[in-house]
Amino acid sequence: MRIKYSQHIENRLRLRRIEYDLPRRIFEQSEERYFDIETGSLIAVMMVDLYNKNREVMVAYVMEEDCTRLLTIHPLKEGQKENRVNTGRWRKI
Repeated sequence: MRIKYSQHIENRLRLRRIEYDLPRRIFEQSEERYFDIETGSLIAVMMVDLYNKNREVMVAYVMEEDCTRLLTIHPLKEGQKENRVNTGRWRKI
């Protein structure tokens, strides 16, 4: 299946100075996935080297008819993932 980047994620990559291929790598290699009940998006989370630190980074995406569209990317703050799971916003898939 093809992977497409949304305009938003491309803007985020430039703004945050994140390597262009990182969202694709997280989507393809992540073993930790969630469904975000607030947005309806799927979430892939992976520990990566970002800004010279090991950080958990999330990529939100949707499965479309002919492709997977990666929507946004951002590093997770400490406890942010656990908070979203504990409140029920993110459901493990």
